[in-house]
Amino acid sequence: MMIIKNLLLMVFLLLLSVNIKEDHISINDIMITLEKDIFMDRKELVKELVTDEGYVTEIYEDHLGYKTFGVGHLVLDSDDECGANVGTEVSEDRILECLEKDIDAICEDLDRNIPFWRKLDEERQRVVANMAFNLGINRLLKFERFLEALEKRDYKKSAAEMLNSRWAKQVGSRSERLKKRMLDGSKNFT
Repeated sequence: MMIIKNLLLMVFLLLLSVNIKEDHISINDIMITLEKDIFMDRKELVKELVTDEGYVTEIYEDHLGYKTFGVGHLVLDSDDECGANVGTEVSEDRILECLEKDIDAICEDLDRNIPFWRKLDEERQRVVANMAFNLGINRLLKFERFLEALEKRDYKKSAAEMLNSRWAKQVGSRSERLKKRMLDGSKNFT
């Protein structure tokens, strides 16, 4: 499977290189764009986020008092739901649209701020994306020792650093599941 993915990636690059001048877009930009979600199972990430964040079909106030709906989607000023009352129903289509946009935004934040995350195996990419979704990129960037260890592929230390945080206490079993997956890179999501 990996050989097929790499072959497809090379074909795309070859086709794109014919029409793209290097001064307008870098090869690295093309690689990131093409690799987007090739290695990370997005459907699995969605399932994991639904389990971890919940799936609520109406607007509610989160633990900090912010209006939220769907899969942990914070209502933004730009959202149609801005100004709607708590308890207002939100359609499944709208929830999925916001979830897709939120995942895209998190992946773009990770690409900009932690570019090595795309070089991790697929399971560990989903762990990092899950953490970023929950914490936001700015709070995740404060996990400096975790990120340093992760970049060095020291998964034992990165897992320990995940648990050495207030976040781990707040999310409880979620942090334990993510730690286990960080340690062995295999799917241990139940």
